[in-house]
Amino acid sequence: MVEKPTRCGYVALVGRPNVGKSTLLNHLLRQKLSITSRRPQTTRHLLLGVDTEGPYQAVYVDTPGIHHHARRQMNRNMVRSATSVLQDVDLVVMLVERDKWTIEDDLVLDHVRRVQVPKFALINKIDLLREKTALLPALGRLEGFHCFEELIPVSALQGTGLETLRGLVFKTLPVTPHLFPADQVTDKSQRFLVAEIVREKLLRRLGEEIPHRVAVEIEEFDEQPDIVDIAANIIVERSGQKRIIIGSKGEKLKSIGKEARLDIERLLERKVMLRLWVKVKPGWTNNNNMLRRMGYE
Repeated sequence: MVEKPTRCGYVALVGRPNVGKSTLLNHLLRQKLSITSRRPQTTRHLLLGVDTEGPYQAVYVDTPGIHHHARRQMNRNMVRSATSVLQDVDLVVMLVERDKWTIEDDLVLDHVRRVQVPKFALINKIDLLREKTALLPALGRLEGFHCFEELIPVSALQGTGLETLRGLVFKTLPVTPHLFPADQVTDKSQRFLVAEIVREKLLRRLGEEIPHRVAVEIEEFDEQPDIVDIAANIIVERSGQKRIIIGSKGEKLKSIGKEARLDIERLLERKVMLRLWVKVKPGWTNNNNMLRRMGYE
């Protein structure tokens, strides 16, 4: 019996904000790796997710949403990291949203067209369409661009079409040895994943303005035989934001901490003591030194 050749490569997941890239990554990996929320620009960092099956290994790169008018330095850094990764991948997967096309989709397409690697277009959120015929305009538009090898309707949330996507990705990857062990799922540390879980709970609990001004720093990560002791700082720009996060008699912060702790315990498969503090650092989203320290380069 002839063995299949070993295939491996980097696959960029790109699109405008809130189009479903992180949800897609989590379902492709069959576990939660990337945090999600309904708020745009939830993803701030490049996040690798490794999907290995037999001789195939796809290294997905979840990217921040590409958008116009990034006013703050942090957002400019996010867009720059998302577009620069296109130069270093073997396949680009652009996500679009079923029956919607915006000027930010035009911006993403402009970047995608410039790279000389295979490109797939995913029409996401098809579970929200009442009739399959409603896909025809989106398919026609994407075909008209003449730059995509595959057009794949999917529902990242429901998992529809994802096995078709995986099969096409695996076949498209170059013949080369695997880059990661078969049981490795990401390149990120546990500290990073813990900070992201805390930030996810903040995003889901806070109002429209505050999430974009919040970051999480892990100050202590002490692994004991029977418990992991974690201390984290929640960074905001103004004292008013600090009061909102803490809430009346500290109840909101306590609730955020409880939700985060339960998710962290599932991640680490151990008991966790989580201690949260809220600290005010004015203008941190426009301060290059602070952005570099927190990994927003």
